[in-house]
Amino acid sequence: MRFSIVDIETTGAHAAAGGITEICIYVLENGQVIETFETLINPHKYIPPYISAMTGITNEMVEDAPSFKDVAEKIYSMLEGNVFVAHNVNFDYSFVKYQLEVCQYDLRVNKLCTVRLSRKIFPGLRSYSLGNLCRSLDIPLNNRHRAGGDTAATAILFQRLLANDEEQLIIKSLKRNSKEQVLPPNVPKEHFMNLPYCPGVYYFHNEKGKVIYTGKAKNIRYRVNSHFSNNSPSKQKQNFLIHTHAISYEPWGTELMAAIFESVEIKRLWPVFNSSQKSPEAQYGFFMYTDQNGYSRIAIEKVRKSMQPLYRFQYVVEGHNILRSLMRDFNLCPKLCFIQVSHDACEGMEQHYCNGACEQQEEPGIYNQRVEAALASLKTDKTFVILDKGLQGNDQSCILVYQGEFYGMGYIQADDAVYDVEDLKDRLTRYKDNMVIRQLINSYVEKNPRKMKLLQPASVNDFQ
Repeated sequence: MRFSIVDIETTGAHAAAGGITEICIYVLENGQVIETFETLINPHKYIPPYISAMTGITNEMVEDAPSFKDVAEKIYSMLEGNVFVAHNVNFDYSFVKYQLEVCQYDLRVNKLCTVRLSRKIFPGLRSYSLGNLCRSLDIPLNNRHRAGGDTAATAILFQRLLANDEEQLIIKSLKRNSKEQVLPPNVPKEHFMNLPYCPGVYYFHNEKGKVIYTGKAKNIRYRVNSHFSNNSPSKQKQNFLIHTHAISYEPWGTELMAAIFESVEIKRLWPVFNSSQKSPEAQYGFFMYTDQNGYSRIAIEKVRKSMQPLYRFQYVVEGHNILRSLMRDFNLCPKLCFIQVSHDACEGMEQHYCNGACEQQEEPGIYNQRVEAALASLKTDKTFVILDKGLQGNDQSCILVYQGEFYGMGYIQADDAVYDVEDLKDRLTRYKDNMVIRQLINSYVEKNPRKMKLLQPASVNDFQ
């Protein structure tokens, strides 16, 4: 079995937007180095000053170096058919594979991570960074943060791993069902193996235990695996590989509950690598005023602290879509709703849903009643529950919406059928309502109306 020990220097942290500035490869067979290759590479991208400060590689140094395409054939020949070995292997592999694909070479090889292997074969060390490992194991490390120096040290480290692998962990790591090739270098395999095959929320933690990402899943095990099992060169995957040191989870009975709890947790924890659901809520709303002719007019405005909208929404386009629907359902004028701002003939009259309020052909009182009815249709004071699968087999999940707002969720006995609302509140965990959660619930109820059970405000009706 041949092993290709690889180290690269790059312009950034992820392959899709970065380039390789230097590469070194040692090929090992029977534990001995039989071939080496090392070169600077012109990435045709700017090398940031902080990268140059760390590696010593400057833009001037690579100006006359070969492009990756000039050495792609050589690199591919030294990797194809061998096991790709690197310290934090998924980082190096993602860059090399991506650059080879650009040059029409399809690299498909097994991988080994010397960080993960070192944790198993040399347990209990203070740190498993390459520098600290070399100090702990008395391995010479010259020309640090250059491809040649790091590859030479990694090759010696791998030789030590081969010599001390009494439990055949290297061979086991190369088996198809092993996760060693895809997991982040610092995450214990047990964290993955303990993940359940059920809906829930999962968390990625950094080395200090802080949550850096949280996500929802219909199947926690499959979803977490998908983050690492692909060969994506994306920035998100590289962030996960570099910064994730632990994985934890919270199981839930249904996918809807997991989605709701994910929203709660994102707003509570504010994880650094979550991008969605972190913008301010309900930035716009409907406001109503009466014009000089006595007609009620609906306007979309940005919500400010001193303003109380009649209805909130996140985006202006969302408000326009709602208004267009109300205009047709309640015969409202597009001009009086500021949907049509031109002085042309009223589109609503031409399409026969505006009764002429804009031309004062309809009494203000009659028109205003329809405006109030339209706005009232957006409000709901319904109290209902969504009942579904539980976690234990003898329970059922329960999501409570009280007077139009999400109250909380939890689990009740499977055979419970009649409850007092106040008693039900005591049984469930309360969570803070937000627009994302309301949209999740509303969308779910539209698609699954039989799951919703309407309740009276003071008491819960018989569900059966």
